[in-house]
Amino acid sequence: MSLFETLATGLRAVTAQRMRSLLTALGILIGVAAVILTVGIGLGARQSITGRITALGTNLITVVPGSTTTGGVRSGLGAASTLTVADAQALNDPAVAPDVIAVAPVVQRSVSMIAGAQNWTALVTGSTTGWATASNRTVDTGTFFTDDDVSSRAQVAVLGSTTAQRLFPGGTAVGATVSIGRLPFKVIGILNTVGGQGFNNPDDQAVVPLTTAQAELITGGSMTTVQRILASAPTREAIGTAYQEINNLLMQTHHIGDPSTADFSITTQETILSTVDSVTGALTALLAGVAGISLLVGGIGVMNIMLVSVTERIAEIGLRKALGARRGDILRQFLIESAALSAMGGVLGVGLGLLCTFLLTRFTPLPTLFSPSAAAGGVIISAMLGVGFGVFPAVRAARLAPIEALRTA
Repeated sequence: MSLFETLATGLRAVTAQRMRSLLTALGILIGVAAVILTVGIGLGARQSITGRITALGTNLITVVPGSTTTGGVRSGLGAASTLTVADAQALNDPAVAPDVIAVAPVVQRSVSMIAGAQNWTALVTGSTTGWATASNRTVDTGTFFTDDDVSSRAQVAVLGSTTAQRLFPGGTAVGATVSIGRLPFKVIGILNTVGGQGFNNPDDQAVVPLTTAQAELITGGSMTTVQRILASAPTREAIGTAYQEINNLLMQTHHIGDPSTADFSITTQETILSTVDSVTGALTALLAGVAGISLLVGGIGVMNIMLVSVTERIAEIGLRKALGARRGDILRQFLIESAALSAMGGVLGVGLGLLCTFLLTRFTPLPTLFSPSAAAGGVIISAMLGVGFGVFPAVRAARLAPIEALRTA
């Protein structure tokens, strides 16, 4: 019997009992759909997080103070007070750091705000005029504060879009007065929306002059130290050079000779993006692995049904062998049937995965992406599982002796 004839015989056996074939492939179908969904959810989460980070500026460099040790207990990075306004002013010198185009010292604190009958608690950021450039933010309405506002400790504020909406639902924030920490501040501008939610939402904050925040809003705060320094490189390619310039200057001004004892830490958006890729990639692989277990269960189901099929078709096998069919012909026929069942389940699983991806994206806030590579991999793996789990039933059918098979039937 030729390979084509064996293939046709195997497929006829699959289509002869459509309902049983469909139920047999159900496990593979669900497994492939689960793999596509978990991979799609992982890709969607990575795209969403990456988009929010890059919205803050891909050229952003952040300098945070080092840790402290009290009574043998070591705190985390940022606990020390080793960064100063003087550090920021030194980094802002083009002669010292030519690849740094903007520098912004930052102090922050969560503060309650009141505007009329509305109240809201959000992060208040104290900084200088370089904050907008370093953070890749613009002002949608109104203006940003000036150097004169910083030097005169002016009580002016620029609100994020979410904060403005919470405090001024009527949309008349610019020119109005908002109480921040019981002090009146004049709203002079609304920042552009970059998207975000939860903690550290960049749209939910108020930006005020650095000196005003240090003197009026940070209880017991110093007028010289800052919580972090933001810097920006002109291009993504210049981040490495700017990073080195910042590191060299701070090592020199802080009188540090051994890099391992540095009292500050520098991170870039590239570092954060790489970490996000690693974490989301590992989570996606983990979820896909868990979903892949259902594929194995589906493969075992296919093997069981193929064993039942061999038992039911002993007479057919004996008759075919009596008419001249070889062991290889019987083996190929049952392997083809098993692979066809699994591949059919894989193809239907791709359709179900595509449908679920659309429904999740359309009706839930969960970002989900359809991955063609995951779909193709699911179909190929399901077919391979069909072949693998079909070997035992096929070998059992191929080893049946014709006379014994006809007598048993």
